Amino acid sequence: MNALVTGGNGFLGSEICRMLVSRGVEVTSVQRSHVPDAARLPGVRYVSGDVAEWSSVDAVMEGVDTVFHVAAKAGMWGRSADYERINVEGTRNVVQACLKHGVKHLVHTSTPSVVFNGEPIRGWDESAPYGSNWLCDYARTKCEAEKIVLDPAHRDQLAVVALRPHLIWGVGDPNLIPRLVARAKAGRMIRVGDGTNRVDITHVGNAAYAHMCAYDVLMRDPGNVSGKAYFISDGNPVVLWDWIQDLFARLALEGVKRSLPLGLVYRMAGAAEWVYRTLNLSSEPPMTRWVAVELAKDHYFNISAARNELGYEPVVGMEEGLRTLVASMQPNANTTNGG
Repeated sequence: MNALVTGGNGFLGSEICRMLVSRGVEVTSVQRSHVPDAARLPGVRYVSGDVAEWSSVDAVMEGVDTVFHVAAKAGMWGRSADYERINVEGTRNVVQACLKHGVKHLVHTSTPSVVFNGEPIRGWDESAPYGSNWLCDYARTKCEAEKIVLDPAHRDQLAVVALRPHLIWGVGDPNLIPRLVARAKAGRMIRVGDGTNRVDITHVGNAAYAHMCAYDVLMRDPGNVSGKAYFISDGNPVVLWDWIQDLFARLALEGVKRSLPLGLVYRMAGAAEWVYRTLNLSSEPPMTRWVAVELAKDHYFNISAARNELGYEPVVGMEEGLRTLVASMQPNANTTNGG
């Protein structure tokens, strides 16, 4: 079998590539940046390309059986046009290239943010409607991308599953954990809200394994899952601020001592966003409204559908994940991905 992974040099993409190679699958990764030899995984062919450019996508699809579309513009701040270009146009290119070249299966990496509406989320399943009041272009454009992927118009030609892993973490995380640690070291970590909100998180090994589960079912019985989206997590929501405090303690960092109510932080973040956009500043505001809501409100999901229909169960436990993460952040540690 031949698989193509878009964004295969990224945090999640590289773990998916690693799992595919271990199964004997021939893997090609397409990504915008050049991947140096030291960062290349054995058994993966790396091709430089941009999913937002049709020629790049069209050129790598020949002979591919399954596509894992992982590439996306993440983050909560940036130019709307960049999110549109990569997340929407890039996804449209991937789907159209799959149809042109007769690719049989597509596993799309989506996000629970597609149902974001600013309200607490407590145990929602896939019947939840798409969101509104987005507060950030990432969530809005990922919603558009998921709709493109799951469009029933091409279901007879392309079997598709969209996965929604929440807050991916683990060794090699370039975003979530480094941001928390940087704020703690700078003495700028402030709890938003009362500190009791529960959230789902997903270890990168579990997120990648969910992609393998989707791949297996699409190969075996696509009619049962094609056209569906699935929430993915570690299976047990954590009290976010307790989890952060535990992580900081393991890293010998000072715990979070200051707190502010969500309403105040939300208003301050809105003012900061206005200033940054008005002045056309390239940097990111110290806080955004979207992040404030995510830090203060519940957001956890029911993953029964993934368990029952994809056969998904987390393969990396919380303690194992934390132990390897902390070990990787010690001086001179080897920072390869995985559990």
